[in-house]
Amino acid sequence: MTDITSIMPQMLTGKELDKALEIIPDYDTSIREKSITERLIALQDIYKIFIPNAMSKEIYTKMYLSLLRSLRKKQSITAVRQFSENSKMVRRQQCEGLMGGSDSYTIIGPSGIGKSTCINRIMQLISDKPIIYFNNSNIISCLVVQTPADSSVKGLLLEILRKTDEMLGTKYYENSIRSHATVDMLIGSVSQIALCHIGLLIVDETQNIVSSKNGTVLIGTLTQLINNSGISIAFVGTPETTVFFEQAFMLARRMLGLNYKAMVYDDEFRNFCLNILRYCYVKETPVIDEVMLLWLYNHSQGNVSVVVGLIYDAQEIAILNNTEKLDIATLTAAYQNRMTMLHDYIAPEKSKVTPLKKKIPEYIPIKESSVSDDVNICEITDRAKSCGLNIVKEMKKHGIKILEVKT
Repeated sequence: MTDITSIMPQMLTGKELDKALEIIPDYDTSIREKSITERLIALQDIYKIFIPNAMSKEIYTKMYLSLLRSLRKKQSITAVRQFSENSKMVRRQQCEGLMGGSDSYTIIGPSGIGKSTCINRIMQLISDKPIIYFNNSNIISCLVVQTPADSSVKGLLLEILRKTDEMLGTKYYENSIRSHATVDMLIGSVSQIALCHIGLLIVDETQNIVSSKNGTVLIGTLTQLINNSGISIAFVGTPETTVFFEQAFMLARRMLGLNYKAMVYDDEFRNFCLNILRYCYVKETPVIDEVMLLWLYNHSQGNVSVVVGLIYDAQEIAILNNTEKLDIATLTAAYQNRMTMLHDYIAPEKSKVTPLKKKIPEYIPIKESSVSDDVNICEITDRAKSCGLNIVKEMKKHGIKILEVKT
């Protein structure tokens, strides 16, 4: 019997987990003086950033514990008996699922909120290596497959075999194709392989089952796989999947899990934006204030992938057209020209988000500008009031000299 804790990294919590999950690429402000080519290449680093949030920490805990539970089952006497039962299924004989247990759960949320990114990042933490040696076998700690567009049972089972071969160098997929294996035979083979070589199975894009007549059959097959292999299965998909799972108690009870929405306008969203905005590649120092953060939220509805895309595209546009500014104008250009297909899903004019009356941390220094003839004090005052900003500081940003007198 192998000590499971000796082959898995220690489970992290709190600040240790935040630090381990976080990815902050190196950044030097001198890059802003480099050539256009150098800056555009460096701009790609924005997509490497990973800022931990409540969702990523919860998914980490769920995945770590489900992998641990799956590995423990592989050490049981029941696993030995189940191996024998699965062999019967491969030979087209009647067999029994002995492992049992509700080892499936969902990770559901809208597209673009970072589910897949979180999962990929967490997979790097819960196992030092993608393949671990455990119980005299090579085991894939986390295997990710996508639900076929037509929810084909045979298609998914063959994909599991193909991915297993890709990671272990085996020939399960080739042998199954050569032998013209039926679905029942494939269920037996995949159950046997999962029992011996897979820790956690992640089935992505499960919203494909909603519009398919094969959806219920596919879920039933995966349920059988759980009973015959003892592995944990995570179903990842969009909110449409929830409606499908709620149709029957059998599905609903097995699919209890994690449900998420896009971010709300709070400190977590502001912190995310500020960390992304620190990566500035235009020549002029941007003015980062509550107005910009509110604009980003209203034009993304809290979807992190849209926020990153807007900031990236705005800087790319500013560098290419030589305006060299990251401001509302360039962000608007990115929204209007690069994200037209998202306009039906994002309605900034209907947003009722109110500003948070908190100081914006100065991640990027803000230049003091001189007073120009077209400065409108009334507009500055109105904007500061509507956004909960300090009127005096706003005026000073525009080079207006103010004498403060204590009363």
